[in-house]
Amino acid sequence: MSVSTVSKALNDNGRMAADTRERIKTLAAQIGFRPNALAKGLLSNRSFTVGLLTNDTYGRFTLPVMAGISEALVDHGVSVFLCAIEDDPALGKIHVDAMLDKQVDGIIATGKRVDRSLPVDLAGLPVPVVYAFTKGEPGSVTLTSDDRHGATLATEWLKELGRQRLVHITGPREFVSAVERAEAFRTVAGNGAPVLHGVWSEAWGHEAIDRIWKEGGERPDGIFCGNDQIARGVADALRERGARVPGDVSVIGFDNWEIMAAQTRPPLTTIDTNLKELGREAGLMVLALAEGRAIEPGLRRLPCKLVIRDSCGGGRQQN
Repeated sequence: MSVSTVSKALNDNGRMAADTRERIKTLAAQIGFRPNALAKGLLSNRSFTVGLLTNDTYGRFTLPVMAGISEALVDHGVSVFLCAIEDDPALGKIHVDAMLDKQVDGIIATGKRVDRSLPVDLAGLPVPVVYAFTKGEPGSVTLTSDDRHGATLATEWLKELGRQRLVHITGPREFVSAVERAEAFRTVAGNGAPVLHGVWSEAWGHEAIDRIWKEGGERPDGIFCGNDQIARGVADALRERGARVPGDVSVIGFDNWEIMAAQTRPPLTTIDTNLKELGREAGLMVLALAEGRAIEPGLRRLPCKLVIRDSCGGGRQQN
């Protein structure tokens, strides 16, 4: 076979008989032939790598985003490498410079909250940048989960179950996500429905229930929590006070953090923020930009999903 015929067969282009293409690919696999990625990159002016930059060193949000990115790009021959910058601007610049030195095709920025930018300037870089679950630069392509949609799903489900006395226990007012979830809760539950702001922790869930019980009066029969940690604390505190979950009180969390939701007693109904899908969309967008295709800038909110487990009762399928 000529070099050009082999090249066309391995790159799935050009015209040739299907059996010829298959014979060449089979033999290449048998002898362990691997194309020279560096030479291929020089010819196409691409490195077939994408950098993922994050300050979420714990990985709670970044790991599912990265899984989605990798899933979207693997069939395109693109690899992803992760750089954790914590909250250190100097470290962030070092990692960005290293990415540019490696001639990445693009950068995806992600983090631990949607209303804060990473501590590094990504404007004006010579490669495309897509923001996923972090605040983007003006005029950038940015993706985030739709917090209002998720909170609406949770509150509507509590009402569908017949719960009348609803309470929302959530995180600090300084978080945009906490504010948006609280506003959506009140829109469905009614403006008089109580919202308790605290911190994103199990301890705050315990404390909130203690506060409600000490105040006396009518106790809630449905509680929507701002994240799964709070919900787990709420479920524990209710059980300690003899309230049955879900018999007396239905509880819903937010995030669908499997390690937390599955280990809650009973297992936690919660809102999945679809971070893997968000990562997948971010990967496809940075790939499109790297290939020169036009992507409309702006903020894109991806819908959430209600995941039914035992803490609410009822038997509807996931939405």
